[in-house]
Amino acid sequence: MEKRKLSFWDIWNMSFGFLGIQMGFALQNANASRILQIFGADVEELSWFWIVAPLTGLIVQPIIGYYSDRTWTRLGRRRPYFLTGALLASMGLVLMPNADMFTAFLPALWVGAGMLMIMDASFNIAMEPFRALVADLLPSDQRTLGFSVQTVLIGIGAVIGSWLPYALTNWFGVSNNTVEGEVPLNLLLSFGIGAGALVISILITVFTTKEYSPEEMALIGINENEIEIEEEEESSLLNIFADFKKMPLTMKQLSSVQFFSWFGLFGMWVFSVPAIAHHVYGLALDDHGTLYQNAGDWVGILFGVYNAVSAVYAFFLPAIAKKIGRKMTHAISLVFGGLGLISIYFVPNENWLFLSMFGIGIAWASILAMPYAILAGSIPAKKMGVYMGIFNFFIVIPQIVNALIGGPIVKYLYGGNPIFALIISGVSLIIAAVLVVRVKDVDDKVVIVK
Repeated sequence: MEKRKLSFWDIWNMSFGFLGIQMGFALQNANASRILQIFGADVEELSWFWIVAPLTGLIVQPIIGYYSDRTWTRLGRRRPYFLTGALLASMGLVLMPNADMFTAFLPALWVGAGMLMIMDASFNIAMEPFRALVADLLPSDQRTLGFSVQTVLIGIGAVIGSWLPYALTNWFGVSNNTVEGEVPLNLLLSFGIGAGALVISILITVFTTKEYSPEEMALIGINENEIEIEEEEESSLLNIFADFKKMPLTMKQLSSVQFFSWFGLFGMWVFSVPAIAHHVYGLALDDHGTLYQNAGDWVGILFGVYNAVSAVYAFFLPAIAKKIGRKMTHAISLVFGGLGLISIYFVPNENWLFLSMFGIGIAWASILAMPYAILAGSIPAKKMGVYMGIFNFFIVIPQIVNALIGGPIVKYLYGGNPIFALIISGVSLIIAAVLVVRVKDVDDKVVIVK
């Protein structure tokens, strides 16, 4: 039995939950640092608070991938996981900016950091089963389209999430004024709206997408009995370590590309607000007043711009990859992103940052689609979930490394100026671009005529 070719709208509905996931993820990325600063975190401490997010992903992802490969319920194989992740993430979105409600029990800063951990762990629970769902349902020649559609929806959701605080203040008159220790109203409302959108979008995917039954999967080539035999022969979770040792060559080669890509992205997410507020707006690092909130809202607009660029660029990725190959497409895109991050140091004012975001958006679209499109063809079909989970190691480990060393480097090497963290992030993306050229793409049919 061959996998069915799906229509564009089937693929769209299958991936629609990513819109809500990324809306919440964008709210987290653009605003978590300034919320933690409102609750009392210093700029050099920010990366340490962010470490809980990738650390939980490191633990959660392979386990979720492993068990989602072995789950058969009335809801299907992958859907129970991203539905559960969405519900937990929505809870974190509501509670993080309201962390000061719990000061009778714990300091708001620690509650906020805990909610950041819950959010990111939950996003991880939801995200990777979505990646595996594309690989489960789509034939090889539709996978680049499938991951590109996901990237489009990620971009749309991220634009909405990133722009929400600015839009509520400047279009609807919601206050962004703050007093010491309190999150402004526009952020409180934005996170609440994001939580609702996350749940609704996930439910749309759950009710419109049909997964293959166990019998159909067996006919395609995934034998359920083989899975049961593996579980009897080996201790279940220990299989993850065995699979890690046996990972395909393509996956090993992509690991270094992912390391430098996500090392750079993490630095951008953690330090963009303080870096732009200090370097571009000229504000003191300990100034968290209205002007700082304006700068933070503007960073949200900028993050929305790079996500909008990624959504548009994602439509062209399949055609570009068909013409020059997936590896070269990814390499060129990463160079654009690296130059975009480095250019932030040289802009004369905040409006020029739109140009920087253009390059970052191109890289972001490719990072969300190309590595997975390259990887999917090299993974055994019956272990798609666990290998997608293991692949997440190479997303979270660089974030953990950056979280551990990023703050001390900013404090002691950069003299407290976080703009240099963004420059290093740009250099990291360019290194990733160089490394991707050596990756073996076993599914790439492009022929380059010399």
